[in-house]
Amino acid sequence: MAFAVRPIVTGDLDEWIALWTAYLDFYRETLDDQVKRRTFERLSRREDGLFGFGAESPDGTLVGIAHGILHPSTWSTSPACYLEDLFVAPSARGTGAARALIESVAEEARRRGATKLYWHTQEFNGPARSLYDQLATRVSFVVYERSLVAAQPAHR
Repeated sequence: MAFAVRPIVTGDLDEWIALWTAYLDFYRETLDDQVKRRTFERLSRREDGLFGFGAESPDGTLVGIAHGILHPSTWSTSPACYLEDLFVAPSARGTGAARALIESVAEEARRRGATKLYWHTQEFNGPARSLYDQLATRVSFVVYERSLVAAQPAHR
């Protein structure tokens, strides 16, 4: 199956929300509708260093999405690009859509001057990792997260 990979545009809202929600469900996450809509606006308008691509099937349906964030780096004079989100509908997996989306993000990041593209995934995401192992080098970093919304307990 051939896919056209193209930038996310404002007319993609409904299809994007369906794919975005499925992606969040896969990672057992939920987001407020306001956050979803604002994220879509930033992606489709290419604001705040964000940009997004969609993989479109021959019938014009979006079957996958990828989101990149371009940012400065303290380790380089060139920006880096974080591939924050990548999702392909189950019906389109194994068809090359994910690879095409990653390559599109990489090309856009390169066009914008980035010299590195990086991402992370869950340890249990074996099918995706088998593709990622073909496209990039796995590094040894471990990811930590800390919420800044609520006060953190003091460490003793």
